[in-house]
Amino acid sequence: MATAEKAAKASSRIEAQLAQLEDPFDPREIKWRVTHTTRDGSRGAVIAFADPRAYSDRLNQIFTPSGWTRSYQVSTVSSVTRMKKDKLIQTGKVLVTCTMTIAGLGTHADSGEEWADEENAMTSAQAQAFKRACTCFGLGRYLYNFVEIWVPLNEYRQPLHFPALPKWALPRAIAGLAGASRVTAVPRGPIDQQTTAKIESFRRIVGDLIYAEILRRVAHADRADGIPNAQLQQEVGSAMERAARGIHKANSLAEQIGETFFIAVLDNLQIDSMAMIPRLETLKQLVAELEQAAARRAA
Repeated sequence: MATAEKAAKASSRIEAQLAQLEDPFDPREIKWRVTHTTRDGSRGAVIAFADPRAYSDRLNQIFTPSGWTRSYQVSTVSSVTRMKKDKLIQTGKVLVTCTMTIAGLGTHADSGEEWADEENAMTSAQAQAFKRACTCFGLGRYLYNFVEIWVPLNEYRQPLHFPALPKWALPRAIAGLAGASRVTAVPRGPIDQQTTAKIESFRRIVGDLIYAEILRRVAHADRADGIPNAQLQQEVGSAMERAARGIHKANSLAEQIGETFFIAVLDNLQIDSMAMIPRLETLKQLVAELEQAAARRAA
């Protein structure tokens, strides 16, 4: 077999494997977690996630158990102060790095962390690190495109029902069977030009990367004037305001801890500048790290 033909076949095999990795999980594997609630507890925001077993099952299915490996490196940080249930407590952090290798595709690594005083801290940090390493290969990455969805809660603050998955979050085999008649298109309607201008104004506050992430995740748009209706405009605007509050809080905390400590936190999270925070999750991590630094200086 000619070298060019072998290379073409290898390239085709890799493309097929990557497509299998990127395919969404079976809906039965998707779970929902309440992240926060209204003051009266009647409604809660939920986000979608999959158990680590769903990730390993997919890897075994595509590559067999001998076709991929993972290893963990664990470290701890002690004597960290944080607020928990309105109390200042002394605790630590469990830090885990997962290095994953897939035969023929290469190696990726990513990290996870959890407060040491939380139940099953090690398990949580390992799961987070493993899933983040998987997303480097495309597996489970689509779950980051979900936005917070508000649902009614029962008296135990548990969802009364779970959101329906959109077609883009279904496996290709299931999405293909759904049929065009069952696909609900995003309705287009009148939009408010003032709201469009307001949304555009957030770009200089939150930075280009987070601005683009919110547009993509909330409205599946790449420009503020591409948001299809007023309701989605409001949802995008609310998401932008939350991100802006996070930026303002980070800047306020930076003033408290001083430039030297602030730059150290940015370096630890591999953030080049406040204008180049890569995603919302990184912004949340930044605020958490700055809160820890401020609490340590105040102690």
